[in-house]
Amino acid sequence: MTPDPYSPTGTHDTALDPPPGCPAHGLGLGTGPGGLRRLYGPEAEDLGAVYEKLRAEHGAVAPALLHDDVPVWVVLGHGENMHMVRTPSQYSRDPRLWTCLNDGTIKPDHPLMPIIAWQPMCSHAEGDEHLRLRGAVTGAMSTIDHRGIRRHINRASQHLVNKFCEKGTADLVAQFAEHLPMAVMCEVLGMPEEYNDRIVQAARDLLKGTETSIASNEYIMDALMRLTASRRVESRNDFASHLINHPARLNDEEVGQHLRLVLIAAYENTANLLANVLRVVLTDPGFRARLNGGQMTVPQAVEQSMWDEPPFSAILGYFAKQETELGGQRIRKGDGLILGIAPGNVDPRVRPDLKANMQGNRSHLAFSGGPHECPGQDIGRAIADVGVDALLNRVPDIQLDCDEDELNWRSSISNRHLVELPVKFMPRPPQDVMQLPSMNPLPPQRSKDMPVGAVRPQPVVPEPATAEPAAPVATPEPAGRPGLFGRLLRWWRGD
Repeated sequence: MTPDPYSPTGTHDTALDPPPGCPAHGLGLGTGPGGLRRLYGPEAEDLGAVYEKLRAEHGAVAPALLHDDVPVWVVLGHGENMHMVRTPSQYSRDPRLWTCLNDGTIKPDHPLMPIIAWQPMCSHAEGDEHLRLRGAVTGAMSTIDHRGIRRHINRASQHLVNKFCEKGTADLVAQFAEHLPMAVMCEVLGMPEEYNDRIVQAARDLLKGTETSIASNEYIMDALMRLTASRRVESRNDFASHLINHPARLNDEEVGQHLRLVLIAAYENTANLLANVLRVVLTDPGFRARLNGGQMTVPQAVEQSMWDEPPFSAILGYFAKQETELGGQRIRKGDGLILGIAPGNVDPRVRPDLKANMQGNRSHLAFSGGPHECPGQDIGRAIADVGVDALLNRVPDIQLDCDEDELNWRSSISNRHLVELPVKFMPRPPQDVMQLPSMNPLPPQRSKDMPVGAVRPQPVVPEPATAEPAAPVATPEPAGRPGLFGRLLRWWRGD
C-alpha cells in the first residue's frame, strides 16, 4: 500500500505539514513553509539543479512552492508527464478547478496571473468546448501557406542580418533570436505594422512573473483586440481573419485570447530555440563539424536542442479533477501540477546517457502532448530551421565573442533563456533580401590586361529597404517555357 505523502493544498496549516520521515523535513536553507523547495527567488536561479534535488528527494512527482509560496506539484518523470497530458479524465487545464485560486491563496495581483487566470481559450477548455475552440485554431492554421511562410522567414532573416553584417559583431539574442519569431508571427497573424522593439520586450516580459508582467500582457492584448476589430470590418488572407471566419463563430474575446495564445507560445518557444541552437553551434566544435560536414541537418540539430534545452522548461498548469495517484504521490482533487518539460526530458529512465544522440527521436516533451499539444509547432520548427540556415550561410565564419563560461541565463518558472550571445565575424555588405539563398552573384572576371593577383573590384550591393524602386522596363514576354533558373526564380518569389 502506498503511503499517504504530503499534498500541497495549503501553506501555513501545520496539520498539512509533511509527516515524520518525509523527505521534505530538514531540507534546510532555501526552503519555504513545510520545508518545501521554492521554484522562484535566489535559491532557484538554477531550476535544473532544483529539479534534480526534488527528483532525488521525492521521485518522479515532487511538492514545491510557486511565487508567494503557493503550493504545487512538479511532475519530473517523462512517463508521468505523458500520462498527465494524455488523461483528460483525471487532469484538466482549467485553472478554475485549482483549490489555491478558489480559497484565495493566490491573490489577483499574483505575478503569474497572466499565465494562471482562466481565459476563454482552447488550452483552458475540455470536452465539446475544447473541440470547438481547438477546431477554430487548427482550421486557421491549415490555411497558412507554409512555402510562402518559409520565404518570408528567409527574407526576415536577411533583413535582420543586414542590420549588423557590416559591423562584424552582433548579439544574436537581442538582434536575431528575439526579433525573427516576432517579425514572422506578426506577419502570420496579420499585423506586421505592430512589429517593433516594444512588442518584443512585452512578449519576453509577460512570462517572467515580474511586477511588470500584467502591464506587458495588457499591451499585447490591446494590439490583438485592435487587430480583431479591424478584421471584423475588413477580412483579409491572414490567420486572424480565418480565425474570425471559422464556422466555430468565436466572439471577439475568444478571438483575442487565441491570437495571444498562438503569438506568445510560438514567439517564446522559437526565440529560445533559436538562441539555444546557435549557442551549441558556436560552443560545441563537434556539433558544428557534424552540421558543416553533412552528418547532421539543421532540422536534426533543432530536434536535438529540443531534448537538451527545451524552449519551455515547464508549463503551468494541470489540475486534478479527482483524487488520484501519480508517481507514487497522492494527488488530491483541486491540486495544481506543473508539466515538467525540462526535467522530463532528462529523466534517467528514458535517457540514462544524456550525451547520446537523439536525432530522429521526437518523443521529447517540448511541444507537450495529448489534447493540448502545441498546434503551431510546424511554424516554430520552420522559423528555427530557416533562420539558423540563413544566418550560417550569410556569416559562415561566425564565432563566439566571449568565453563560454561568461554567458548568462535568465530563468523563470516557464523557461531558461540566454541573456545575450555576442559573436564576431568578417564584416560583409548587406544583401538583397529577394536574392535566392546560396546564389551569390559571380565576381567580375579578370580581364586580359589585369595582372595575376590583382584585387578585383567588389560589386556594389544595393540597399534592400531604402533604395528607390526603379521604373519598370517593358520587356517582351519570352516565347515558350522559361528556363530552369527562370522557373526556380518564379517559384522562390511565389509567382
